[in-house]
Amino acid sequence: AKVTLFDNKMNVLKTTNADQNGAYTFLVECSRMYTVRAEKENYTTNEKQVTIAKENGRTHLPIALEKDQCKVTIGDDLGKCFGIKNIYFDLDKSNIRTEAALDLEKILDVLNQYPNMKLDIRSHTDSRASFKYNEALSDRRAKSTISWLVQNGISADRLTGKGYGESQLVNRCADNVKCTEEEHQMNRRSEFIITDL
Repeated sequence: AKVTLFDNKMNVLKTTNADQNGAYTFLVECSRMYTVRAEKENYTTNEKQVTIAKENGRTHLPIALEKDQCKVTIGDDLGKCFGIKNIYFDLDKSNIRTEAALDLEKILDVLNQYPNMKLDIRSHTDSRASFKYNEALSDRRAKSTISWLVQNGISADRLTGKGYGESQLVNRCADNVKCTEEEHQMNRRSEFIITDL
């Protein structure tokens, strides 16, 4: 398996391959937080965060990889199939967040594995701000998601996208309903619907 070490801002520090026993090593600094990602073809990518101890930097971090059982068909949401969280956005923003880029890399992997796959990227907002504004915002979000994938090597003719604004809320948080920030966040999402294989 390919194993990658990231710092706490998700910058790649080092990449290695695990040996035949699954063992890998990285030189790390005490008290620092890292993310380690393991990936292998036909297996679901897995990553874990770890904070290195203050006294002794030796840290044991096993990462299990499961065989990729997901069989996709047209109409499926790729995110659900591959365990990819929705691509969340900050309130009133359309830029790709660091953790969203991590999930988009998983979408990228799948698109590279299935060169004929086409996706319809559907972006949604929460109910705050006007209906018209939210429609425009979600459209910018769909476009920024497509643009990120194109910048990372995916042909633009494999991707379509549209913003649905607040027209498809996943919970009760419509206009004038008191909701927590977490509840509103659930509505600010992107979906990846397979339109062709």
